[in-house]
Amino acid sequence: MSADLRDLYQEIILDHSRHPHNAGELADATGQAQGNNPLCGDRVTVYVKISDGRVDDARFVARGCAISVASASMMTDAVKGKRVAEAGRIFDRFLKQLTAEDAPATEKEEPLGALMGVREFPTRVKCATLPWHTFVAALKGSNGTDITTE
Repeated sequence: MSADLRDLYQEIILDHSRHPHNAGELADATGQAQGNNPLCGDRVTVYVKISDGRVDDARFVARGCAISVASASMMTDAVKGKRVAEAGRIFDRFLKQLTAEDAPATEKEEPLGALMGVREFPTRVKCATLPWHTFVAALKGSNGTDITTE
């Protein structure tokens, strides 16, 4: 990855962390879940509103590192308005790109590609994926589900 691209991605992560999109509770959520990473202290609650098989809204409340907050912000942008099945496929692709040894480093899904740099730091992968695992739990309509990643 070129230094210019790395700098751009770092700017995107910092911008999403400082000015997260879709931050806040969702009063009429049809599902919500809480995620916790006890190794680093990241905590996230994801709220979803599903109707007619579509993610009408997705919001989150997070306390954690820049990567975790940025990932939650980018995730909500990526899944809002999508059919539930498509949101699941986005999660699957994102997770594979971050964790599969054979996933090409150049295979990036914009704007989520900004998070691919964490592949080089395995302990940070959990920071990037925590909001996504929490989103999947919330999709199941599991109000109040707690997940913990270690």
